[in-house]
Amino acid sequence: MKQYQDLSLKGKFMGRSVSVINDLSTDEQWYLYTKTHALKNAVAQKDDLSHFKINNNNVGAYLVFVEPSTRTKESFLNAVKFHNIKTNIFDATTSSFSKKESYSDTFRMLTTYSPYSLYIIRTKLEGVTRWLDYDLGQFAERMGIQKPSFINGGDGKHEHPTQEILDEYTFLEQNNFNRDYIHIALVGDLFHGRTVHSKADGLNIFKQVDVDLIAPNELAMPPHYKKKMESNGYNIREFASIEEYLAQKKIANIWYFTRLQLERMGEDILQHAERLTKSVTFRQEWIEQMKEGTKFYHPLPRNREYPTIPLFLDKTPLNGWDVQAMNGYYTRAILVGMLGGSLGEDFNGEHLVEKEKKVNYIEEVSTFASVPKEFKIGTKPVENGIVIDHIGKGEDISTIWEHIYKARKILDLNVVSSHGVYKSHKDGQYKGVLSLPELNQFDLVKMKKLSAIAPETTLNIIKDSLVQKKFKIHFPPKIYEFDEISCKNPDCISHPSHSENAMPFFYKTESNTFICKYCDKDHNYKDVWDI
Repeated sequence: MKQYQDLSLKGKFMGRSVSVINDLSTDEQWYLYTKTHALKNAVAQKDDLSHFKINNNNVGAYLVFVEPSTRTKESFLNAVKFHNIKTNIFDATTSSFSKKESYSDTFRMLTTYSPYSLYIIRTKLEGVTRWLDYDLGQFAERMGIQKPSFINGGDGKHEHPTQEILDEYTFLEQNNFNRDYIHIALVGDLFHGRTVHSKADGLNIFKQVDVDLIAPNELAMPPHYKKKMESNGYNIREFASIEEYLAQKKIANIWYFTRLQLERMGEDILQHAERLTKSVTFRQEWIEQMKEGTKFYHPLPRNREYPTIPLFLDKTPLNGWDVQAMNGYYTRAILVGMLGGSLGEDFNGEHLVEKEKKVNYIEEVSTFASVPKEFKIGTKPVENGIVIDHIGKGEDISTIWEHIYKARKILDLNVVSSHGVYKSHKDGQYKGVLSLPELNQFDLVKMKKLSAIAPETTLNIIKDSLVQKKFKIHFPPKIYEFDEISCKNPDCISHPSHSENAMPFFYKTESNTFICKYCDKDHNYKDVWDI
């Protein structure tokens, strides 16, 4: 973390941003939860609270809510006021956003108003805080000012990490802060609900996790988040309705409901709204099946016409959502304190460290150059040049042709050449071959592009009919800095339609797909390309 010029502003967490729950290490999350517990106890006992507070006029907080919010906005407003720092509510409806001013320009201007700035942002666009953290970080370095912090107060249907923080704190509270095990049922609109998406990583605070996903197929958890849960070691079960779930015996003692986000659904799904709502709405007849100590939670607000937790449950022991909502103020006060510099000096766990694993994805291999190999252009063997072999091997013929055309177009291989789809002599699988005679160089940038266009190919450099160098081109660990790529999520901050100049950037997953750095949308490597 950068050392700040102002020695009065040097907290361990200052300059950090929280766009997703994993922007805090597990130790850092646990620190936040233990401090929240201490703050709640101190308030209940009317103890001195000064050691929790920032009390520094050099710190300015901005609440920028481009999307409407009541609970998140008000709890953050009160959490910020608790710290006695400059507080600004940015009215997006009357701002230059309405004149199509970019996020970058707006926040660069605001960042110069305080020695240190902290932003809480809610938007319909996804990945905004992650983009601003990068862009404003560079701006701060150029200007010689302190890097601001950004908190994601909810972005589109992506994530809501501060809701996740208050949720996990509430679960821990119910569990007497025992982190060994949790059994939770996630119920409702799991497709659009960003609060349940955050749980794919947030539940990692517990050592063992059983999670039951209860939603009809149209509202099921997106596959990417299920893969996350599986990679985190969660035991996952899926059910199409509460009724189906209660027909078996292993029932969770923590239920987390979400509302059906009808405003985000297309007409094809809306026509089934009644059936979908019924499948995830709790009924009075099921109360007797709930074991003692079971609690229901909800990020709120409930839909007053079609609440998945009906109002008759408000006065029952199942009501955990009222305490949950109250915890939003406390957890957010602590998070602001950490990023604002009043808390963190006593933290002694592991900070978040981004470990970039070095991957040798352009691998030079033995050539056996003494043995001629007849790569051909038409019927004539390639004597000098480059041959790209094994393009799309094992895929169907039409897909392989797509790979070949895309590689030629993106790599600008407008030279004398030949290409085709052939059967491998070794195993009979189809593969593409691209022969480029007289092309005597293929630089590293083109090799990187080739790895992202047609991974698992072989590139042969041929001289005097012998393979002088041979490279196996594997899947790259990330795809970025190419003009021809873009995230295909229209709600992502990096999507070209928003003209925000956020550089498209993708990370490879364990299943060889690529997720957007900003919005976490999962892409096949073929889909990141615009051509």
